[in-house]
Amino acid sequence: MTRLNNFLLWDFTMAALIILAQARPSMKTNSQSSSGLRSDCVGNLMRLSLDGALAVGNQLEVDAVNGTQHIALTPSLAAQCGYSMESDPWGNTRIYTSLMGCYVENQKDTTFNVGMRLRLYNQSPSDMSSHDVTQTCSYSRWASREVICDRNYMEVSTRMATPEPEAKGQAQDVNEDSKNNAVQSASDGIWKMTFFTPEPVSMVLREATQSGYAAKLTPTRVVVRSPYNTAETYTEDVAGVSMEVFRVTAYYNTPHGLNVVNLAAACPTSGILFTEDTVSWYVPRRVTPLMDGSFKIVELHMGINGQRLDKSQMATRGYTLSQTDFHIITEIPLGSPDGYYKSHAPDYQYHITYSVEPMLDVLWRADDTQDDTRYKILFPITTPLMPRLPHFNDDTIAQSRMFSVLLGTFLQDVELKNITFSTGVLTVEDCNARGFVVQQHSFPNGSKSFSLQVPFDADVVLKHNPEKLVTVYFLPLVFGFLVQPEETPFAHPVDLEASLQDVVLPFLTGTCDEKNFHIVVTYGSQGSSFQTLVGYQQLTPDLAVFYNLRSNKTHKSLVVPYMAKDVAFELFTSDSLRARLDVILWDPVNEWTLGDLYLSCSFPLITTICYPNGTVTAVAVKVESVPNLSPSALTLKDQSCTPVFSDDRFAHFTFSVDSCGTTRMFFGHHMLYENEIGLYYGNGAAYTSPVDPDYRQTVSCYYVVNDTKTIAFNSKPIGKEPVAEIGLGQLMVQMRLAEDSFYELFFQAEDYPVIKYLRQPLYFEVELVHSTDPQLELILENCWATLHEDRTSLPSWDIIVDSCGNQDDSYVTIFHPVVSDARVVVPSHVKRFSTKMFTFVQDDEVLKDEIYVHCDALICDTSNQADGACRGQCAHPGMNPSGHQRVKVKREQRRTDLSHQRQISSGPIYLLTP
Repeated sequence: MTRLNNFLLWDFTMAALIILAQARPSMKTNSQSSSGLRSDCVGNLMRLSLDGALAVGNQLEVDAVNGTQHIALTPSLAAQCGYSMESDPWGNTRIYTSLMGCYVENQKDTTFNVGMRLRLYNQSPSDMSSHDVTQTCSYSRWASREVICDRNYMEVSTRMATPEPEAKGQAQDVNEDSKNNAVQSASDGIWKMTFFTPEPVSMVLREATQSGYAAKLTPTRVVVRSPYNTAETYTEDVAGVSMEVFRVTAYYNTPHGLNVVNLAAACPTSGILFTEDTVSWYVPRRVTPLMDGSFKIVELHMGINGQRLDKSQMATRGYTLSQTDFHIITEIPLGSPDGYYKSHAPDYQYHITYSVEPMLDVLWRADDTQDDTRYKILFPITTPLMPRLPHFNDDTIAQSRMFSVLLGTFLQDVELKNITFSTGVLTVEDCNARGFVVQQHSFPNGSKSFSLQVPFDADVVLKHNPEKLVTVYFLPLVFGFLVQPEETPFAHPVDLEASLQDVVLPFLTGTCDEKNFHIVVTYGSQGSSFQTLVGYQQLTPDLAVFYNLRSNKTHKSLVVPYMAKDVAFELFTSDSLRARLDVILWDPVNEWTLGDLYLSCSFPLITTICYPNGTVTAVAVKVESVPNLSPSALTLKDQSCTPVFSDDRFAHFTFSVDSCGTTRMFFGHHMLYENEIGLYYGNGAAYTSPVDPDYRQTVSCYYVVNDTKTIAFNSKPIGKEPVAEIGLGQLMVQMRLAEDSFYELFFQAEDYPVIKYLRQPLYFEVELVHSTDPQLELILENCWATLHEDRTSLPSWDIIVDSCGNQDDSYVTIFHPVVSDARVVVPSHVKRFSTKMFTFVQDDEVLKDEIYVHCDALICDTSNQADGACRGQCAHPGMNPSGHQRVKVKREQRRTDLSHQRQISSGPIYLLTP
């Protein structure tokens, strides 16, 4: 700390009066015995201490008492007259008065009476309290020369010379009238001063006083005082320490005549060395502006706040005082209780400083003259700003569902003002009002910490789910602080995170009546933030209306008719149908199944009706166990007996008991007519598939033998059988890449190349266009990917092999069901599948960041399945997790010789690296 800082501190306190932070009572007058005021004598100084508890909330003015007069001590007058003041930020104040000060009553240079009045103002001049202080100090151990280096001034005093009676000189060569004139009073004895800057500058006493200097004679001494940084002081480097030097020659009158005395003061303004834990203060051992020739140190003392310390006190505090050839070194541990820490916030960051006020008191004795010099330095020290990044302890216990953090440590002058959450800024009071517990914790060493507790379910807490059952809770915070009493702000961010396996998944329950499935979805801990798939189809708003969706905050319900397209048929008998509804709760963001229900129920359904006239109606149902069955391809035993109506799930037959290969058997008084619905080859043998099981449905009718029925019939033959006109035409097939699994939006030609991430799903649709013939079905025989646009190029990788997904691929190809809608008229003309984006690598090195996808498609006549390639599409709808990156090469070339085969391609598709 430089002396300029000391001047500024005086300016802040003495002239502008101390302003602190609480109210005081109205005007009253007290003596120094008042609580919070203490005065004592410390060598050639008087010290007055004022506790911050007395001054807090007030501004302080100090008057010097001079007999009956009260003189307001301004900063300049204080420096001129030997008064200094030091105050910490909390109002604890020390005022020092030189016993040689302007307004000190001096009795023979041994007894000194000091008087001061302290005036404390609250908010107005009328609200003032006054304290009078008087202190008598005795001091007789005056050295030949005494030098004081205080915060705001330098003072030197020397013993007046006593001339020998026989001595004759210029001082006695004055005329007789002058001898008889009364000598000027001591205060007026000095009439001229010559300052050395180092060039000489002469002033009479009045001019020197106007320039801020003080000079006077006491009964035995000559005293001169100078503020720092005047025009007549200069800086000199002594043993590496910057010293401010004041040198003057004083001319004064005594009863014995005119005397001349040379005076000098030199005070350090540097010499401080800081380490992490120690302050070292270096003072030159030989202050050359004050001495020449040899000398020895007779006394050496260290002190704090103007008071000497003995060796035991220094040892207790950890202070050391040592000498080298060039320096006297004082070492003070950082954090010593004689100093104080202070918080600061430059650039919105937390810093601290440590301040302490050591004193050095040295007595030199010259070897040649035996004159001694007492050198006293009061040197307030403040360390540079030291950054102190606050630390935090995350004391969160996830099972308690409460964030808990302890932030610290801070000094006592730090106040927590507010906390910024993800939703905004809350004051400490607002936090506590909302149930966020904010507490301050104080420690014996004077530091403090702050703690905060926030429940996991508070709206300021962010959360996400890295796993289905795990929630990660995240609490970003910014603590806002103020440094008092300056109210300087700074902030410190803290991010808290905790994970807990606390997710309650939604679950489903279901029942059935004679016509419908009734599904109830109970939400879990995360509400309704999921998709509902009914039969692997997303529950769209239109479907929600059709399925009579009802919902509230905790549940939703569906009513699904058993004949709905999303229902799978498992088994049927002559009078019932067992149907199954699959409902999946799906998280599309993480691709998780959150819940599922597979509900099977039997519903009444008459599949065979036997009429008295021998007519039989029968319904064939496509069941899940035969997924590739086309009901329109079913016939009775007589293959010419085909359905009178069929769709993708049912085939309706009407025939008489004496036709279509119906057999008859007798059982007692009953006749049994039987036929069979199935798939047959041209030779009458039942059709079997390597994928699907054999489809057989027996149709039976019982009639009582002795019962008579009247049957009407028309034997007139039909004149002309209806025939279809044979025509020729080109059937077209197209393949498109959909934007998502809804297959509603597709990439257009101008969108290529399409860019995808690794393992991102690719949704393909292959469609037979410009045809409405329900007897035709599109079959994807083979699909594969290549590096190049040429579909026969290598390397390549199989996606679909012989109408099924590549079983050697860990990324299983998924076939998606197709239902009739506004765009799809004939579902059998459309095939949809998805696979995961991949790239070709060789020796762990990517060959190229793009792929092309190709397919061979077959157009099959479902009424004539002689070609084994038209046995049907291998379909296993479901969801499969991702595997590892594919690294294989195509094994063989593909056939291109089928006349009913179509070849289509799509690409390029680029791989985007995250």
